[in-house]
Amino acid sequence: MDGRAEHTAGGAVPRPRMNAVVLDRFGGVGELSSRRIPLPEVGADDVLIRVESAGVGSWDAGEREGEYDGVFGVASSFPYVLGWDGAGAVAAVGRDVTRFEVGERVYAATMPVPRGGFYAEYAVVEAEFVARVPDRMPTGQAGAMAWDALTALSGLDLLGLRPDETLMVFGASGGIGHMAVQLARHRGIRVLAVASGDDGVALARRLGADDAVDGRRDDVPAAALEFAPGGLDAALVTVGGGTAERALHAIRNSGRIAWPNGVLPALASSPGAPVSHYDGDRSRAATDRLNAIIEAGSFEVHVARAFPLERVQDAHRALDDHYVGKLALTVG
Repeated sequence: MDGRAEHTAGGAVPRPRMNAVVLDRFGGVGELSSRRIPLPEVGADDVLIRVESAGVGSWDAGEREGEYDGVFGVASSFPYVLGWDGAGAVAAVGRDVTRFEVGERVYAATMPVPRGGFYAEYAVVEAEFVARVPDRMPTGQAGAMAWDALTALSGLDLLGLRPDETLMVFGASGGIGHMAVQLARHRGIRVLAVASGDDGVALARRLGADDAVDGRRDDVPAAALEFAPGGLDAALVTVGGGTAERALHAIRNSGRIAWPNGVLPALASSPGAPVSHYDGDRSRAATDRLNAIIEAGSFEVHVARAFPLERVQDAHRALDDHYVGKLALTVG
C-alpha cells in the first residue's frame, strides 16, 4: 500500500493483496476470472473503498470485449478490473483527504482505466468523486446507483424543464431510465415512461410516472399524443433504435432531446427537435445534489438481481436477458 495513505482501519489495510475479477485480455464472458492481485495504490487525494456492492452495467460487456480500448487516451493494461460504480466502507484515505473517515459508508462513480474498477474487494477513487451513502439507502442499492443516477440528473439539468412540463423517458425501466423517472417527478415534471415489458411498465408506474407504456408492444407515438396533444416538451433517451426514433417525433419542434453519450444504436435520422449529446457529471457538486434529493424523499435503485463476485460470468450473461432496473455484484 502506498505510504502516502495515513488513516487506516487498525493502522493498516488488512491485506496487501485482494480478490478481484480480472481480464488478462479482452473477449467473451469466459475471459472473466477471479484471482488475487495487489491492492491499488492510494494517492494523496484518494479514498480506498472496501467494496460491498458493485453495479453491473450494459457497458461492462462492451468494455470486456475491448470496445473502450484507448478511448480515454490511456493505454489499457492487464490485469484489467471492470466496474464503474460501487459502494462500501472507507478503508483508507490519502494524506490530503479530510472529508472522509475510515469506516464511513460511501459510494462512487469511477473509470476503470487506468487503476481498476469495482469488481474487486478494494477500489481506489479520487475523493472528488466519492460521496457518503444517504442514511436511508441500503449499500446494495448505492453500489448500483452512481453513474446511472448522475447521468439521469445531468440529462434533466440539460433539458431544464419546469414543473408541469412534459417529459418522455425512453427506456424508463432500465438503469438510467428508472432513476430518471424518480428525479423528474421530484421536480414536478409530468412523465410519460416508455418501458420494456409488463414488469417494466409496473416499475415505472410504481416509481411515479404519470403514464407508462410498453415500447415493445404499444403504439408509443399514439400514447404520446394522448399524453400531450400539443406535443411533448422533451425526451430523455436511454435506449436507441427504430422505436425510439419514431417516438421522438412526438416531441415539439421547439422542444429538446437529451441523449447520453454511449446510448446505442445512434440516431439514423434527425427528429424535429434538437438533440443534445452529453456525459454524466460525477463531481462532488453533482453527488451532493443527488444526495439531497434522496434524503428529501423516496428514491429507489431497483436491483433486479445481485450475484456473488464468484458468479460474475453469470452476471454478464444476464445482461443479455430481460430484466428491469440494474444488475449488481455482492462483493463483501
